Amino acid sequence: MLVKFTSNTSGQIMMFSPVARVLLEIIGKDCSARGVITCEQLPNAIEKLRLAADGSGAGRDTTDDQPQAAGDSADDQATPEPPVGLAQRAYPLIELLQWTRKEEGFILWEAAKDF
Repeated sequence: MLVKFTSNTSGQIMMFSPVARVLLEIIGKDCSARGVITCEQLPNAIEKLRLAADGSGAGRDTTDDQPQAAGDSADDQATPEPPVGLAQRAYPLIELLQWTRKEEGFILWEAAKDF
């Protein structure tokens, strides 16, 4: 299920409900089908998301520097992509919140049902 975050001043973003749930819980919001982040709540929401994103370990190098064994092919030793971290997932919402705050707006979110 998708959750759409719409700013009354700055546009909109969409994300899958599991990611939206995590981000909304960080800022202390219920994961209902519809909700709002008011102008007064924006500074606190931005700060909470930044702190959570900074503490998530994003930016740490997770690649393996082990040498390839002589008999292994390059395809067998392909390094899996590192998982997408909280910081990368939170960044679009943080940006939307910041732009909305500059113009003293608010954010509405909408989903097909509670998530």
